[in-house]
Amino acid sequence: MTSLFALVDCNSFYCSCERVFQPDLNGKAVVVLSNNDGCVIARSNEAKELGIPMGEPFFKIRRMVENGQVRAFSSNYELYGDLSDRVMQTLSHFTPCIEVYSIDECFLDLSNFYKKDLFAYAHEIKATVLQWTGIPVSVGIAPTKALAKVANRLAKKSRKANGVLVLTDPYHIKKALEATSIEDVWGIGRQYARFLRTRNVQTALDFTNLSENWVRQHMTIVGVRLLKELRGESCLELEEVAPSKKGICTSRSFGKKADSFEVLQEATASYAAKCAKKLRRQKSCERLVTVFVTTNRFSENDRQYSNSKTVCLPVASNSDIELIHYACIALKAIYRDGYWYKKSGVIVTDIVPETQIQYDLLDTVDRGKHNKLMGVLDGLTDRFGRDKVKVATQGIDGVWQLKRDFKSPCYTTRISDLQSVYVK
Repeated sequence: MTSLFALVDCNSFYCSCERVFQPDLNGKAVVVLSNNDGCVIARSNEAKELGIPMGEPFFKIRRMVENGQVRAFSSNYELYGDLSDRVMQTLSHFTPCIEVYSIDECFLDLSNFYKKDLFAYAHEIKATVLQWTGIPVSVGIAPTKALAKVANRLAKKSRKANGVLVLTDPYHIKKALEATSIEDVWGIGRQYARFLRTRNVQTALDFTNLSENWVRQHMTIVGVRLLKELRGESCLELEEVAPSKKGICTSRSFGKKADSFEVLQEATASYAAKCAKKLRRQKSCERLVTVFVTTNRFSENDRQYSNSKTVCLPVASNSDIELIHYACIALKAIYRDGYWYKKSGVIVTDIVPETQIQYDLLDTVDRGKHNKLMGVLDGLTDRFGRDKVKVATQGIDGVWQLKRDFKSPCYTTRISDLQSVYVK
């Protein structure tokens, strides 16, 4: 069976999410800001045309926001995550085999669809997602995942393509590779791009003309797979089930600098609880928890300090209570008075499936009780919202919470934020 993949990519996803519930933003410059409203992480096409680069610090565009030239929004991850789920559910109606590649990208296996009018089917996908979710998407179809990436990028950039490009003809594939700069190829990072340009490899087509042995020598087997993919030989299968993570990190910069152990403890406990929930979602447990703290290294007036501590749990766990307990032990070991802390974080490693835990004969924890409690907690938070029920150590509305001065309502996940419609 000949392979065929579609890559569906949401256009300016975060900005599009804001526009779904504020249609007056259509045609206007919109940007979404990073944590603590630090810098630009998403831009509408109109914002790009104004010359606002990705990663631009917010203070540099503040005047444009204040005079109404640009609309700025704080990151609303609850809204973006929910709309992403709706997009992916919509795409699952078009084929039973999909791979959610990121929050705004999804691969579809169309191997059994060669007899269909692929161009018309791609437009049907595009129109349906827009109608059902309000999110505009681009669709690229090709025999391999790497070529589907190329097709999607050109579909998004080309006005002629209008959001859809099908690459199955060898001549069209060659032209598409010729139009793709080497740094825009999926899997080619900045270092590899610079290295390849010194070898006069300027485009994706130039890359396909390299010998397999040379690529293996300089770019390992990963580069060889990419080479074959761009030549039309499918080497990357669809991952319908995401592999379990081998390490999980939860960390944020604080909305305000913290100078007390209590504030750091609340933040660290909250991060540990988030790690625990991620572990339960993938049915895993962990043995090692690492806590780190740091001051603001960009502040010339503050004393600088950073440190980390790793604690080994006696029995692998995914319980909020246990992870918070050991995270607080690690935090106490590294906390020092007299510093303004800007950030803390929790990393969990040595992750094992929850069915393969090595128990301890001297263990005094009632693990059955913990499992039932965590099941109830997850059920309540899934129903009523994140942090509606939590361990007391996490505190309530701590000063360390993210600064989000321009956050939009959680239209789809919070009853109080539902929009009202008045009919005369």
